[in-house]
Amino acid sequence: MPLPLYLLAMAVFAMGTSEFLLAGLLPDIASDLGVPVGTAGTLTSAFAVGMVVGAPLMAALTRDRPPRSGLFWFVLVFAGAHVVGALTTSYAVLFVTRVVAAVANAGFLAVALTAAAALVPPDRKARATAVLLSGTTVATVAGVPGGALLGASLGWRAPFWAVAALCLPAALGILKGIPAGRDGDGTAGRPSLRTELSRLTRPRLLLVMLLGALVNAATFGALTFLALVVTGTAGLGAWWVSVALMLFGAGAFVGVTVAGRLSDRRPRHVLAVGGPLLLLGWPALALLAEEPVALFVLVCVQGALSFAVGGTLIARVLHEASGAPTMAGSYATAALNVGAAAGPVVAAAALGSRAGVLGPIWASGLLVAVALLVAAPAALPLRAPVAARRGTEERA
Repeated sequence: MPLPLYLLAMAVFAMGTSEFLLAGLLPDIASDLGVPVGTAGTLTSAFAVGMVVGAPLMAALTRDRPPRSGLFWFVLVFAGAHVVGALTTSYAVLFVTRVVAAVANAGFLAVALTAAAALVPPDRKARATAVLLSGTTVATVAGVPGGALLGASLGWRAPFWAVAALCLPAALGILKGIPAGRDGDGTAGRPSLRTELSRLTRPRLLLVMLLGALVNAATFGALTFLALVVTGTAGLGAWWVSVALMLFGAGAFVGVTVAGRLSDRRPRHVLAVGGPLLLLGWPALALLAEEPVALFVLVCVQGALSFAVGGTLIARVLHEASGAPTMAGSYATAALNVGAAAGPVVAAAALGSRAGVLGPIWASGLLVAVALLVAAPAALPLRAPVAARRGTEERA
């Protein structure tokens, strides 16, 4: 994999850390800014909505600019939003900075997904996507727990400064590693914006986006309320929540890495095996949550399966949107974040069910079941892309 791809993953790591960071900081933020915890919780919703809206909007606005320019400015805006957030004493200003950061994050990811695919041959697109998304999984393993510890030691503003600092080497790396012009960016002779948007009328693309959103909703729904399962059902101390999150992130890293190597050539196999196992895993986790060892093992396994299946589906979005070279990444980003926004809402509703704190886990299983039922008639994906098959045959 080319070095620029890992530089993009570094920026995704910083942004992923910020996206998940607030889960452990909300009580301190609410206390410091004088708002209820429930109100502070809207900062998470603001970020998710900003991601969904920002992905297609920013991709459309920057489609006539070289990828390096767009990526660089998105990182700088993201860093600036965190500096302002770390300095403000106003909840309203902090809310606005989260929206701005989310829009910059969405724009970066939309352009980066397209740029990453253009950096490698067609038969390695899924692997390139996996490397890029590994920044998010590493953020779950190291960035989020590290940010939580930093916040506990120095206050909630310290992690904001840390995220801003992480963006600086990523920005310099983009300037050094990403080509300045359009040569090789895959957009020469590209279709009009209207033509690219018309790809969204294709049923197969919409279906893959829906499946990606459903699987991601299941992942984020369970992850959002995992702390309640660890401290409630399993009866463990608060410190074990960080352990569970790190195990989930470690599994996610393994899953997205292994699937990235397989899904270019055998996407159907990854989904056919991983999908049913993911479906079985959520009920198993709910039933065995009282046993700490089983709980932690299953959290790691579900992290691997969730990102293996989810990462493969996102790679399929890029393949199905290949006729939209500058907008394909935004479609994948939107699908990811519709799930990230909807999953916690569904999970929160499940908390009021008879299942109690295990409700979100059962809800995740239901979301994956819906995805499999929707995918079954379409047999997605039928085959690997032609270019990928040819590349495999040539290497054989």
